Order: sequence, then C-alpha cells, then structure tokens
Amino acid sequence: MTKDNITLIGMPGAGKSTIGIVLAKVLGYDFIDSDLLIQKEEGKLLWEIMRDCGNDGFNKIEEKVNSQIQTSHSVIATGGSVIYGPKAMEHLRDISTVVYLKVSCSVLERRLGDLTKRGVVFKPGQTLLDLYKERVPLYEKYAHITVNVGHKTVQHAVSAIEDALKTH
Repeated sequence: MTKDNITLIGMPGAGKSTIGIVLAKVLGYDFIDSDLLIQKEEGKLLWEIMRDCGNDGFNKIEEKVNSQIQTSHSVIATGGSVIYGPKAMEHLRDISTVVYLKVSCSVLERRLGDLTKRGVVFKPGQTLLDLYKERVPLYEKYAHITVNVGHKTVQHAVSAIEDALKTH
C-alpha cells in the first residue's frame, strides 16, 4: 500500500464529504466516507451508535474502523471526531496526506442544523464553540496540510487543495 491517499479532517460542516467527492472525481480517485464505514460495520446510524454506546463507546468504534482502512488512490472523508483516536490518526497519516479543512466557528454555526442528527460527539453542556476550541489544536497537530475553505465554493476549495498538494 502506498501513501497516495488523501484524508480530509475538520469540523462537522467543513465540507469533508462534499469536497471529498468532487476532489476524488477531479483526481480520478475512489471516495471513502469513514462515517458510512462505521454505520455499515455497526448496522446503525451514527446518532444511534452514540445513543447506545455513549461518546466514549462511539470514539472507540470510530478509532477501530479508521485504523483499519486499507486503500490506495482514494480520498477519505472522516468524521469530525476522528482526531480523538491517536491510533486511527497515526494510521491515516501513514497511508495518506492528511488535509485539514479549516472553517471559522461563525461559518460553521451558519451551515449546521441539528447537530444531534449529524452524529456529532458532544459532551453534556458543550457548545459548538467549546467543541471548536477543543478540536482545532488536534486538527492542526495531525494535518500535513491546512486549507482554509470557509468562504470558498466547493470548486474553489478543491482547487486550493490541489494547489496545496502540489506544493506539499
């Protein structure tokens, strides 16, 4: 297996799946949505897994599934909480170039609807801003490349990622 994959990380609503699908088409790569792999493995929707297993249980499942991805020539869109699994992140960094899709918290607030139905891992009483402040340092830690996509169209985001990959 080679390191010819691209893994997209970032907050919920950053556009990992949407941008990932277009990026895969433009590059001629396969597309993998790790949230769908988790749902398939567990036979439940993300929010159902969180309801039944709790946040810690979900994070363990997410880490296991992401640390077992074996692919090449693929764009991998991860769940926003993937960065809580060090084994998964080490594996993804080994098999791919990890790209952090950076979006400001104010843009995310405008984009996001009901976060519980999106399968977002929240602690009791935690706000989106709290989650943002907790996760951003982890995204920055694990990313090989950071691309600010907050005010970009999907096509402009894809172009910015392509440019960043060429210079990486």
